[in-house]
This record gives sequence, C-alpha cells and structure tokens, in this order.
Amino acid sequence: MINSLFEPAPGFDQPIAVLKHCHDRIRKQLGTMQNLAVHLPQYGQNLDVQQAATAVLRYFNKAAHQHHEDEEHDLLPMLQATARGEDAALLNRLLPDILEEHRQMHVLWNSLDRQLKEIASGASAELSTEDVNRFSGMYEAHMEKEETQIAPMAKRLFSAAQMHRLGDAMRVRRGIASIGE
Repeated sequence: MINSLFEPAPGFDQPIAVLKHCHDRIRKQLGTMQNLAVHLPQYGQNLDVQQAATAVLRYFNKAAHQHHEDEEHDLLPMLQATARGEDAALLNRLLPDILEEHRQMHVLWNSLDRQLKEIASGASAELSTEDVNRFSGMYEAHMEKEETQIAPMAKRLFSAAQMHRLGDAMRVRRGIASIGE
C-alpha cells in the first residue's frame, strides 16, 4: 500500500466537508501571503516568490469565487428555505454579515490581486502587510463563523436529498462531470 503525503479531498457527496476543505486551502493561501509579506522586504524578488504569488492568485481568482458562489447561491438559500425557529433566527442574524463579509473580502482582494500580479510578473517586490493582515483576519473570522454556525446547522437540518442537491450544484459549478456521465 502506498501512503499519500496528502489527504484526499472529500467528494461532492459530502458537500459540507468540501466547503471545510476549501477553508483549509484558503488558510494555506493566507499563510503563503503572510510569508510573502515577511519575505519580500528582507530578501526581495526571486522565482520562488513569483511562483508563490502565482499560486495565491490562481486560488483566490478562481476557487475562492466558486466557494463564495457555493454559499451564496446554494448553501445559504437552502438553509433559509429549511431553517425554522431558533435556526431561522440565527440565520437571519448571520446572513447579512456573511454576505457583507464576502463583499468586503472581494474589495480587499482587488488590492492584493494587483500587488500579487506585479510580484508574480517579477515587476515588484512590494506587498502591503496591512492589506494581507486585514484580508487574513477578515477571512479567518468569517470562516470561523461558517464552521461553528452555518456548517453544523446544514449538517443537522439538510436531508440526504438536499445534501445531494448541494453537492451536485458545487460539482457543476466547477465543471466536474458526475460519475456515469
């Protein structure tokens, strides 16, 4: 048997686990940005820096958008349609904040995107530590809220059919064919 150095990503039959896996990948990219912010002033530009910046750009310009769409277009509306009583009240309190945080993270990302593109191209060695820290702090708090409030609620309330529908929507968003297609 071959031991893998990496844990396999969960399948779309476990959509909440896929969302958590996305959060883990976001944390990894946030860590890379924080490392770049420390590294660049001390050591400047090099090929490793350019590759790291490219990886962060690739993740946040594609996968992170898909993740937010998973939440905004599928997970949260499905929870709104399902939640009752205290769950509905909690969701009604959290939902405006979650959506506003997505918007604010998008605005912050635009600034980081410009900086990282310059770094990835080798044209600059400047990355705002303040921007990285604000973005990372906002994302960390946001993911904590989703992992402690939204994900447990979905796991508790969604039927197998709803989980299947959520997983299918996430899979289709990524252009991944289902088994047997």
